[in-house]
Amino acid sequence: MNPEDIPWTPAVELAAKIKAREVSAAEVAEVIVERVGSLNPELNAFISFDPEQVLADAKDCDRKTVAGEEVGPLHGVPYSIKELTSMKGQPLAFGLKPLAGGIGQRDAAVVTRMRDAGGVFLGKTNTPESGYWGGTEGHLYGATHNPWKRDYSAGGSSGGAAAAVAAGLGPLAEGSDGAGSVRIPSSLCGVVGLKPSMGRIPQTILAGRYYTWAYHGPITRTVADSALMMSVVSGPHREDPMTLPDDGTDYLAETQRDISGWRIAYSPDLGLSTQVDPEVAAICADAVTAFTDLGAVVEEATPGWGDPEWAMWHGVWVPGFASEHDLLDWESLHGEVDDDLIGLMQEAEQLTGVQKGNADAFRGGMWDTYTTFMERYDLLVSPTLGEASFPHGQFCPDWLQGESLQRRLLGWLLTYPYNMLTTPAITVPAGVTSDGRPVGLQIAGGLHADGAVLRAAANFESARPWADRRPSL
Repeated sequence: MNPEDIPWTPAVELAAKIKAREVSAAEVAEVIVERVGSLNPELNAFISFDPEQVLADAKDCDRKTVAGEEVGPLHGVPYSIKELTSMKGQPLAFGLKPLAGGIGQRDAAVVTRMRDAGGVFLGKTNTPESGYWGGTEGHLYGATHNPWKRDYSAGGSSGGAAAAVAAGLGPLAEGSDGAGSVRIPSSLCGVVGLKPSMGRIPQTILAGRYYTWAYHGPITRTVADSALMMSVVSGPHREDPMTLPDDGTDYLAETQRDISGWRIAYSPDLGLSTQVDPEVAAICADAVTAFTDLGAVVEEATPGWGDPEWAMWHGVWVPGFASEHDLLDWESLHGEVDDDLIGLMQEAEQLTGVQKGNADAFRGGMWDTYTTFMERYDLLVSPTLGEASFPHGQFCPDWLQGESLQRRLLGWLLTYPYNMLTTPAITVPAGVTSDGRPVGLQIAGGLHADGAVLRAAANFESARPWADRRPSL
C-alpha cells in the first residue's frame, strides 16, 4: 500500500487491509503519527498526542494479527476522542483554563467500545470552553484552524475532531452534539458528521449525567465509515438509562441499499429565523437535485412548527449549562473564560420556571408537528448551516453581530431542532463556495431512523462524491 494513500484511505478499507496483512497497523500508525506531528502545530486539532504510545499500540495490533487472535472491526484503525469526553489518564478540563491539568478518571462507554473494537487511539481533540458555542477557540487550547482556509473557523464544539479528519489525521473521530456540535464543524470542514437518535449511543459525556439533547456521534470522511463506527459504539449501557436495545439494524448494509421511490422534503431554512447565505442556499438547492437523480421524489416543504429558537434557548441550552453554574466563580474569571460563557451563566440565574415550562411545552408540540409532517416523507433535507466558515475571532456570521447572545449562538444554525426532537440527522459535503469553503447538506429522519439517514447519505455520496478531495496543507 502506498504510504501517501494511507491518510485518505477510509477506515472500512484500512481495517480490511490490516486484517488481510496487506498493510500493518504499525505502517499505518507511522504515517499518521508523522502527519500529526507535521500538521498539528499549524492546525491545532489535537490537544494531546503521544506518538510513542500510538506506535506501541499499533505494534500490539500486529502481534495479534500474526498470532491469529480474534480481532475487532476497527483493528489497527486510528481514532480520536474529543476533550470533553472522559478517558482515563487523558486531559479533561472541558476546555476551561481554570480547570487546566484535569485528568479523566474513567472511560466513557464510547471510549471503551472503540478500544475493544481494536482501534488505535491517537489523542484528544480541541474544543471551545465547555463546548458552549459553534466555534473552537478558547483561552486554554487556542484556536483550531479550518484545513480548507487557515485563520478561519473549524466550527465547534467538535472542531478539533472535524479538522483532524478533514486533514487526514485519522479516519475516525468521536464528537459530541448538543445543538449541532458534530454537524457544525463537519459542515464547515467538509466531512461527514452524524447526530444519532437519542439512546442509540450511550451518552456518558459527563460522569453521573445524561441528557435528552446531547449525543456522541461519529465524524468521518465517508458515510460507510460513519456506519462502521455506529456499529461499534451503539447499543445499551447501564450508565445511560435511555439507551435503546439493539434493533438489529446493520448500518453498513444500509449504506448499500438504494432510495428509489422515497419521498423527500426539502426546506431551504426549516422555517427558522436563520438567514441562509445566498451562495450556501444555491449550493444546497443544487445538491438536493441528486436525490431526484437517485429515483426519489423531492418537493419543497417545511414543518409548521414555528420558530423553536426561543424554546431551544430557554428549555435546553440555558438550563443545560446551568448544571455548571456552581462549578466555578464565573464572575471572577473575566479574561480567563469567554465573556459570552459567563453571560450564559448569568442567563441561567435569570431563567424562570415558567420560561422552562413553556419551552418544554413547545418542544412537546414540536414533536407532534414533526411526526405528523413525517407521515408524508421519509426524510427532511436542508442546508446544515446558514453560512460557510468565517474568520477566527468572530463569534457568528456578520449579519448577527450586535444581536443577543441567544441570536448570535443559535441564529445561524439549522441543526438544533433535531437535538430538541431527539431524531437522527447527518451532514454531508454538498460543495464549496467560490473561495473554497465547504458547505454541508443536512439529512434528517423520523423516530429512530438512523439506518435510513445513513442509507440516504450514502446514496447522496455516491451521486456527488467528495471524499477524494483533499485540502492543500
